[in-house]
Amino acid sequence: MARLSREDRQIALGRVQAGQSPSAIARHFHVSQSSISRLWVRFQATGSVADLPRAGRPRATTAAHDRFLRLRHLRNRFLSASSSVQALPGPHRLSDQTVRNRLHEAGLRARRPHRGAVLTRRHRQNRVQWGNQHLRWTVRNHWRHVWFSDESYFLLQRHDGRRRVYRRVNERYAPNCVDEAPVHGGGGVMVWGAINTAGRSTLVHVQGRITAQRYVEEILRPHALPLLADQDAIFQQDNARPHTARLTTQFLTDHHVQVLPWPSMSPDMNPIEHLWDELDRRVRRREEAPANHRDLLQALQEEWDTIPQQDIRHLIQSMPRRCRAVVAAQGSHTPY
Repeated sequence: MARLSREDRQIALGRVQAGQSPSAIARHFHVSQSSISRLWVRFQATGSVADLPRAGRPRATTAAHDRFLRLRHLRNRFLSASSSVQALPGPHRLSDQTVRNRLHEAGLRARRPHRGAVLTRRHRQNRVQWGNQHLRWTVRNHWRHVWFSDESYFLLQRHDGRRRVYRRVNERYAPNCVDEAPVHGGGGVMVWGAINTAGRSTLVHVQGRITAQRYVEEILRPHALPLLADQDAIFQQDNARPHTARLTTQFLTDHHVQVLPWPSMSPDMNPIEHLWDELDRRVRRREEAPANHRDLLQALQEEWDTIPQQDIRHLIQSMPRRCRAVVAAQGSHTPY
C-alpha cells in the first residue's frame, strides 16, 4: 500500500463501491490485486483508508539515558558523542549517532564554536564598567569624533579549514585536488590603520617588531597626529605594550591628544576589527591571488582605499549597541 497515496486510496475505494472489479482497479494504479482487496477489507473493518499505526524500531535509550546525555552535554558543551557513549551507565549498545540523535531532540547540535579572547573576572568587570560609562554616548555628539585605530596581520596564504574541493571518489590525493600550502602559511604583512565617520587614514605597513619608539616615530607622528588636528578629536587604541608605554603616553600628552580609555581584551568593542575582516575577504575574492608579500601589501592598500565610507559609518554607528551588549552580557563575549 505504500505506492498508493491517500487520494488514490479514496479513488480506488470509490471504484470498488461502484462495482468495478479489483483487478481492473489494480491495473489502473499499477499495484497488485491483493493490495486493492486489503484496502477494501481494512475500510470495512475500520471505516478508514489510513495506514494502521506501526510499532517501529524499539528505542535504544530510556528516559533516564536521555536525561543523562542532555545534562552531561549541557554541563560541558565541548564533550564528544563518543565520550558520552563510554560514560553512559549501565549495560547498553549505543552508537555515536544515537547519542547525536538524542542531543538533536534536546535542541543541541554540533556547531563551530566562536573564538574569543580569554576573559578573567577583572576583564569582565572592566568591560561592564566601560560599557556603563559610555551608555549615554551618541554617534552625533561623541562617537563621530573618535578615531578607531589598530594593527592587523594578514597572511599570504590562509587555510582555515573552510575551503572545499569538488572531487570524485578516490581523488583525494589527485594533484588537482590537493590544496598545497607552505608549512608556516608563507608569512604575511602587518598594517596599521584608523577610521572615523568622516574618513580613514592611509594603510601603513609595519615592518618587523613594533616598539614604543617605532610606534611614535613611524605611526603616531606622521600618520595619527594629522588626523587629530581637530580639538574635538578623540584617539582610540588598545592596550598593547607599545600603546601604553610611558614614551607613547607622554608623546600623546605633549601633543594634547585626547585618548579614549579602553578595556583590555575587548576587540569586539572596536569596529575596525570588522573592517579588517572585510579587507581580508576583499583580497581573497580577487581573481589573481597575491603571489608574494609585495603583492599582498599592494592588494591590501588598494582594497582599503575602495571600501565605501558608508560601510565605515555603519560600523561606528554600532557603538551604542556594542555598549549595551557588553553591559547585558555582564562583561562576557558579545555578538560583535
